[in-house]
Amino acid sequence: MTTYLKESFSRNSRPHGRPPGGGPIAQPASRPPGPPAPGALAAKVRTMAPSMTRSMQRVAETVAADPAGCAQLTVTGLAERTGTSEATVVRTSRLLGFPGYRDLRLALAGLAAQQESGAAPAVTADIAVDDPISEVVAKLAHDEQQTLADTAAGLDTVQLEAAVTALATARRVDVYGVGNSGLVSKDLAQKLLRIGHVAHAEADPHLAVTNAVQLRAGDVAIAITHSGRTVDVIEPLRVAFDHGATTIAITGRSDGEIAQYADHVLTTSTARESELRPAAMSSRTSQLLVVDCLFIGVAQRTYESAAPALSASYEALAHRHAPRPR
Repeated sequence: MTTYLKESFSRNSRPHGRPPGGGPIAQPASRPPGPPAPGALAAKVRTMAPSMTRSMQRVAETVAADPAGCAQLTVTGLAERTGTSEATVVRTSRLLGFPGYRDLRLALAGLAAQQESGAAPAVTADIAVDDPISEVVAKLAHDEQQTLADTAAGLDTVQLEAAVTALATARRVDVYGVGNSGLVSKDLAQKLLRIGHVAHAEADPHLAVTNAVQLRAGDVAIAITHSGRTVDVIEPLRVAFDHGATTIAITGRSDGEIAQYADHVLTTSTARESELRPAAMSSRTSQLLVVDCLFIGVAQRTYESAAPALSASYEALAHRHAPRPR
């Protein structure tokens, strides 16, 4: 819902100085997103929980933990079970993407049916200081799998297609990210370079803004930030937006400030935070999945030029991977 309102506002009103005469931007017709599918409900809860009030978090976490039991409850019953109010239950339902509580109950029933048909048992992702390494491996593997599944379930493929279209025809691509997200930004820029696209990932925030000033309609700027509020990433994306470039945000918070300056928002999920594994680390897995989706999509769209460019890059580096003569 947030993405839809933001896109309609930014495109129709052109705030922040976007030139009205900018080049055409490939994107789908504006439409409000539908409720998440039952399989995506748990992912939606994990993604949205940090932005909820504590009472709304209790409702969201309860329905995700026990979909079968909650599907049997009226709005009054769920409010009593979670120690909240009926209004809080309804607000939580809407924040999760449902028109009302009745629709959430239907999704819970569907999720419960899916789980009964053979879901894997739950594995806690909390890693203790004294965990043996074998258990650390098992927990991390489960965590990574869940994060990827959540991201895939919650990824808006219409927005993804529009982002791929913009990238495939872009004159130039700038990618912004700092810290762990900076590593992901470099990964995307390098991938695009290997198939013949002009792409830059500047780690210095001052240079990122300087580069963004040079962007115009027909260029693409991509910001990667899990929190959605990293100033060093928001600022260059805002500048790129102001100068008419198509802007894309890869973020774990579709309601974050970054979304104000993004034509297309690709939402990532993240594993549960723990003392030994903060969100900044676990978010990289889902970001890399989205980056790979973008890269493969662009390579498909530009296959006639991408395939030879990729082969040429492999050949140019092949001798560096050959065993050295003794």
